[in-house]
Amino acid sequence: MDSSLLTPRMAALLERIHRARRPAFHTLSPREARIAYWAGAEILDLPRAPLPRVEDFTIPGPGGALPARLYAPVADAELPLTLYLHGGGFTIGGLETHDSLCRQLALRSGAAVVSLDYRLAPEHRFPAAVEDALAALDWLAANAQTLGLDGRRLAVGGDSAGGTLAAVSALHARDVGLPLKLQLLVTPGTTAHADTPSHERFAEGFLLDRETVAWFFNQYIDAAQRDDWRFAPLNAEDHGDLAPACLILAEADPLVDEGVEYADRLRAAGVPVQLELFRGVTHDFIKMGRTIPEALQALDACAKALKEALQP
Repeated sequence: MDSSLLTPRMAALLERIHRARRPAFHTLSPREARIAYWAGAEILDLPRAPLPRVEDFTIPGPGGALPARLYAPVADAELPLTLYLHGGGFTIGGLETHDSLCRQLALRSGAAVVSLDYRLAPEHRFPAAVEDALAALDWLAANAQTLGLDGRRLAVGGDSAGGTLAAVSALHARDVGLPLKLQLLVTPGTTAHADTPSHERFAEGFLLDRETVAWFFNQYIDAAQRDDWRFAPLNAEDHGDLAPACLILAEADPLVDEGVEYADRLRAAGVPVQLELFRGVTHDFIKMGRTIPEALQALDACAKALKEALQP
């Protein structure tokens, strides 16, 4: 690993993580990996901000009721909302691992956030997570008023695998005529085979290792399915007429090349794109606000994009 590519704080944090000798996700069972991710998810994240409205509820899904959590920075107002899809390689993560992040997005943007606990692999392989995300988006667009929210001002966002799901959701929204206001894509995966130069350059030592990416993919999807645009949104036939996009990327991330390529593809199709590339930080940096100042800058960039897109 070439630590000169990292900011001093990021390099020091990675050194602490390496010294802790935590087992890599790919050496664990999915259940063990979920427990490990949950245990460490908010160590580096900001403390959970108090909000006047935090409610657990369920959304009808194709495989049954989907747990969801609503965050609102104002208790009694018809706020716009963002459907948020958590990261975790389609295999780990959930409402608790991304609670702090969703609170920050709601607090800073002034909009409500609905976090979705979509089905995880390997118990529920592709396209289960996609189906859940699309079902939740459709339901919120039609039923936001039952939550006291404004479904006419709706965005979708997510980080990592959740960013992939958010990009796919934006394609779906266009195809079904749902007027989405923004797609917020934080370090998303967009290609099929993890074969860009950044996957090679940052294969080891930069938090998200090559073996872990392969393990996530193998848990979630068969090799023969990986060119499906619902897994690799760069493979969609048409990227025109999509909701405006805000992409938050990390320079020292295996996924950075495909994020840049997706931004370029959207721009070429005439989609308004805001691209924020944070230098010297790794994948998942947005959840390191206790230590990495770039996390706070990224949260502010997300909030600004949401605020501008969701205004009346």
